[in-house]
Amino acid sequence: MSHSVAVFLFTSALFFGMVLLLEIGRRIGIRRLRDDPGAGGEGIGAVDGAVFAVLGLLIAFTFSGASARFDARRQLIVEETNNIGTAYLRLDVLSAEARAALRESFRAYLDARLEAYRRYPDVKAVREGFGRANEISAQIWRQAVEAVRSENALPTAAMLLLPALNAMIDITTTRSMALQMHPPTVVFVMLFGLALAASLLAGYGMTGNKFRSRFHMLGFALVMATAIFVILDIEYPRRGLIRVDEFDQALVDLRESMNRDAPGR
Repeated sequence: MSHSVAVFLFTSALFFGMVLLLEIGRRIGIRRLRDDPGAGGEGIGAVDGAVFAVLGLLIAFTFSGASARFDARRQLIVEETNNIGTAYLRLDVLSAEARAALRESFRAYLDARLEAYRRYPDVKAVREGFGRANEISAQIWRQAVEAVRSENALPTAAMLLLPALNAMIDITTTRSMALQMHPPTVVFVMLFGLALAASLLAGYGMTGNKFRSRFHMLGFALVMATAIFVILDIEYPRRGLIRVDEFDQALVDLRESMNRDAPGR
């Protein structure tokens, strides 16, 4: 089952649960009024307001955090593209032979990185792809260290090339960790629980009307379920409908530019 389908089914269950609790809350309120027609509602509005305020704040913070992480992940793609491009250009400080070998390794490395991201959400295949990319990056580092020590390399080769390679390798860890950064599970549990509790309270508060308003009941549940669906989807931008894949085009363009330096072109 894909992530989008799982999130849709989960939020659909939340939607129907909220509608059910709205109706249950309304019936509880009607029964209370029947048993005690003179019962007042003092203090109830304050409780309702507090619960809805907490729910609104929680939705706002989780959405804001998800959006910020989404933008950060897109920015990291741009940063990795810049780091690889910079390191690739600095290969010019090496001898022609060493430069040609390293350029070929760079092409293989970038191909492995792109292929790993294309395999989402197959976690096993993604790990295999990243493992292959890590092996190639270690090979690139060994080749570069050997090349900057050769007599044909420029005196400043080590100072120019090795820091660029280090940045290119380090960004992979940053990107990997960024994909795993999510709010604690308890935050989502609290969000779902508050949504259901708010539905019960909202249904109880609708007992002042003689007839139920299905439009408002369905509208409230739909808005809440949609907001939570978007939050969950944007938290996992490699698996859902809202994705960062289009930013991978920057890496694809960089890979195509490397083809111009390939032998026979």
